[in-house]
Amino acid sequence: MDDISTGSLLLLLTLLLIISAFFSGTETAMMSLNRYRLRHLAQQGHRGAKRADKLLQRPDRLIGLILIGNNIVNIAAASLATIICQRWYGDWGPAVATGGLTFIVLIFAEVTPKTLAAHYPEKLAYPNSLVLRPLMTLCYPFVYFINLISNGLLRLMGVAHIDGNDDHLSPEELRSVVHEAGGLIPRRHREMLVSILDLEKVTVEDIMIPRAELYAIDINDDYRAIIRQLTHSPHTRVLLYRDNIDDVVGFVHLSDVLRLLTKEGQKESDKGTLLRAVREIYFIPEGTPLNVQLLKFQRAKERIGLVVDEYGDIQGLVTLEDILEEIVGDFTTGLQTPPSEDIRRQEDGSLLVDASITLRDFNRETQWQLPTDGPKTLNGLILEQMEDIPPPHTQLEVAGHRLEVVEVAENMVKSVRVNPSV
Repeated sequence: MDDISTGSLLLLLTLLLIISAFFSGTETAMMSLNRYRLRHLAQQGHRGAKRADKLLQRPDRLIGLILIGNNIVNIAAASLATIICQRWYGDWGPAVATGGLTFIVLIFAEVTPKTLAAHYPEKLAYPNSLVLRPLMTLCYPFVYFINLISNGLLRLMGVAHIDGNDDHLSPEELRSVVHEAGGLIPRRHREMLVSILDLEKVTVEDIMIPRAELYAIDINDDYRAIIRQLTHSPHTRVLLYRDNIDDVVGFVHLSDVLRLLTKEGQKESDKGTLLRAVREIYFIPEGTPLNVQLLKFQRAKERIGLVVDEYGDIQGLVTLEDILEEIVGDFTTGLQTPPSEDIRRQEDGSLLVDASITLRDFNRETQWQLPTDGPKTLNGLILEQMEDIPPPHTQLEVAGHRLEVVEVAENMVKSVRVNPSV
């Protein structure tokens, strides 16, 4: 070293600091890469992404390679700095070299490159992987030996083998990713994606049309009355029953009825004609999650079903359209009136609410958080809270919100007044 000029040693020290900055920045850039974007780019054929993805499949080896290179460079730089400072400051050289090099390494080889890499990981990681790949091949025996010892120590501490394929997302984490996508995904699309994830939390009871609101026809009625009800039906599928809705006959599609009536002639048609048009009923157990029911509808080639409890009693009706509307929002004329028709704003700013509205729809419209793990409608929630049928003008507080009963009829709360600001 005595034969090498101080200027040459300074140039060599500068080169070592640049290499140290390279390793430090590359480590941060590789570890800051968005793994899902990385895999997407790799599948699209991006060469830099392919190289980085392959290196990250074994992060222990990648980190080992970078730290081996970085430590060798930093130790060599410390030795050179000591020699240079001894020439300049004599016995004070080692102390000056330690303090000065620590400051220089922190600023120029650690903080600055790592901060830059954290802000622009792809711009550094992809081109730098061109250097890391051949280095990995060249230093593989040394890296393998270091990782063998390191992984052995980790196993002694109860840490399993580490690889780059454990970054799976739970539904909650995926929901957070969708929310944080921001402008990368249109707001409407984000809402649909979150709705799909929420299907497993919602059951058929939450969206079904209650049995009290079903449009159904008693097949034992007068034939002309039945035809008149079919003619004025708001739906294309109508439920038929005998005397009691629990004794269901089946669904009849109006197009089938029209075809049979046209074929046989109105003079010859009778209730037997309607019964020949009846389709078999598809039953759905209560408590079935919507994501499960959606698949069942698909496999069974069905679009409508009756929800039954453990005793076989009919609780309500669910259609394929109801489930799809949970994802994309209202797009058809459903069996229920939209929430906006159940909630009417008054002149004083209060809301007059039809108490038959489901709590999920009410919460969605008002941004409240009324409990949905019990009764499914606002009427049911009020009856549960009061443990009685309250008279009009009764006021109660639920989940921090004040409700006022406006109308009671047929043993049910019909309408409620709420103040959205309370």
